[in-house]
Amino acid sequence: MDLRQMEYFLAVVDHGGINRAAAALRVAQPSLSQAVRRLENQLGTELFHRVGRGLVLAPAGEALIGPARTILREAESAENAVRSIGEGSSGRIDVAALSDMSTDPLSVWVARFRARHHNVRFRIEERDEASEVVDVVRSGACELGFLPTPIVGELDSEELGSQRFVLVCPPGTDDLWPNPTPVGALADVPLVMSGKGTATRDHIELTLRSHGVEPRVALEVPQRGAVGPMVLSGGGAAIIPLRIALDLRHRGGVVRELSPAFSRRFGVVFRPGRLTAPTAQFLGYSRRSLQGWQDLLAGHIAEGHSVIEAASLASTEADRRLRDRNRRSADVRPNV
Repeated sequence: MDLRQMEYFLAVVDHGGINRAAAALRVAQPSLSQAVRRLENQLGTELFHRVGRGLVLAPAGEALIGPARTILREAESAENAVRSIGEGSSGRIDVAALSDMSTDPLSVWVARFRARHHNVRFRIEERDEASEVVDVVRSGACELGFLPTPIVGELDSEELGSQRFVLVCPPGTDDLWPNPTPVGALADVPLVMSGKGTATRDHIELTLRSHGVEPRVALEVPQRGAVGPMVLSGGGAAIIPLRIALDLRHRGGVVRELSPAFSRRFGVVFRPGRLTAPTAQFLGYSRRSLQGWQDLLAGHIAEGHSVIEAASLASTEADRRLRDRNRRSADVRPNV
């Protein structure tokens, strides 16, 4: 096996077929097909089942994904070191996350890290269950996995902080919702929720029931991104992470704290041993970014602001800094 074979194999997996993979890699489709066949011959097993004109991963192919990604990451890390590009300034970072954590807080960390390290590339895999995140990291397909704690198993883990949840209600309903809103007041409130069987929905429903409230699910949507628009259009209320709720607040949504407060501890898992240099630097940046956010939040709360107002002020400050950095960055400028 060689590195190009690993790259070709993963391209077929990631792009869902030979034709799309060949276009992405800018190689001829017959050349890519032959390379995959040679790899299968060398391994003595089929990596893909040929079904009609398409490909379906065979069990051996599933087993190869994690090791193949590990091989390419390590090779790229070694090349960067030899070229003395600078530790963590170039490379590929593969991350898995619980679905809603890819939006908050992971997307913020990834974007801002990329703004500082333009040559770093990211691939993010979303999963609905914490156990699925653990499996992706255990296989080697991803180096880091962000998920709720406590975390058990043979992987190394580190708790990072907490994710606060708040209530978001339709625009124009300000007078109906005290701040904070007692959890018991949600007993007959129509709720908008993501699909069943996801870790976040399970967490919300279990927390409500622990306070004697049986959730009244009025709208169930398969896509997490549809929850906010449904609330803004009057479909019901929703319980969502604080920083996601701030965006809805800017669009007129009514955001309220809950009493008792809703929160969830979260952390990161990784396989025992050394992380590649870019991934280790990204993890360190994530820790510092979270601490910076918490410090801003605590400072504004100490000034007498509510949690929601403090979060809004902290978010505005962070956005201003990001705009200033983007204005100075050559990486996002068009070639004109």
